[in-house]
Amino acid sequence: MAEPTKATGLVVNGLVTGYDARNVLTGVSLSLDPGELVTVVGPNGHGKSTLLRAISGLLPVRKGSISLNGRTISGQPAHRVAADGVIHVPQGDLPVSYTHLDVYKRQGFCMSCPEEPETVAEDMFEIGPTFYFAPPRVLENLLMGAYLDSDQAAVARRLDEVFTLLPKLAERQTQIAASLSGGERRMVGIGRGLMMKGSVMLIDEPSLGLAPIIIEQIYEVIARLKASGRTILLVEENPARVADIADRIHLLDNGAFVWSGEPSVLLQRDELLATYLGG
Repeated sequence: MAEPTKATGLVVNGLVTGYDARNVLTGVSLSLDPGELVTVVGPNGHGKSTLLRAISGLLPVRKGSISLNGRTISGQPAHRVAADGVIHVPQGDLPVSYTHLDVYKRQGFCMSCPEEPETVAEDMFEIGPTFYFAPPRVLENLLMGAYLDSDQAAVARRLDEVFTLLPKLAERQTQIAASLSGGERRMVGIGRGLMMKGSVMLIDEPSLGLAPIIIEQIYEVIARLKASGRTILLVEENPARVADIADRIHLLDNGAFVWSGEPSVLLQRDELLATYLGG
């Protein structure tokens, strides 16, 4: 596959990264123009989430490069990558750390932050495979997405936009976030990402573990984000879910793209679906 050379949008060029001594991605290249939605599909454990982690600075780039709007972001720590405009909405739900809560206490946003770190540890409980801290409410979780922005008027405007896009969060804003349903917590994750002043969103398997009717609601939200002009790199297992909204699909297997093209074409390739996606 030819290496992308565009100077705008997101460009990943020959990316090699992994964990410990093992490379998971072995030379991945892709690009997104502003306003595009590009989807990466593939079997579990073959590097989809690893790709998003490398782009957002959570994993080091061993070879290759990543740039955003012509500026190299590979090699930067995650907080710098976020400040440069990369929004990472991870798989499942992020745990809330005391550090995040302390930031919001100091900025005057936090309504129910505990006074000491020990209190947080005592209040932590588990739901399914992911840990949550009980005290923070929906509003506080959303405001954590804007922790890099000191312009409170701009933060308030973005919060109104999030509540317009996700009205259920407005209804639930004083509710403890960990008490929400799985679909509502996923919407909190998306809303928290939208609170950042980002130029590209990385969304990792938003449908994971959700009931079909909730998955439809999540993808209605993503379709509205696409229609509003957002630039989105989306990880998904089922290409049919993105057939109507994705500009391109990349099929990832064993750390490399084995096919790229339009969603409608992939859905007609029964041999690819059977070999790589079990469909």
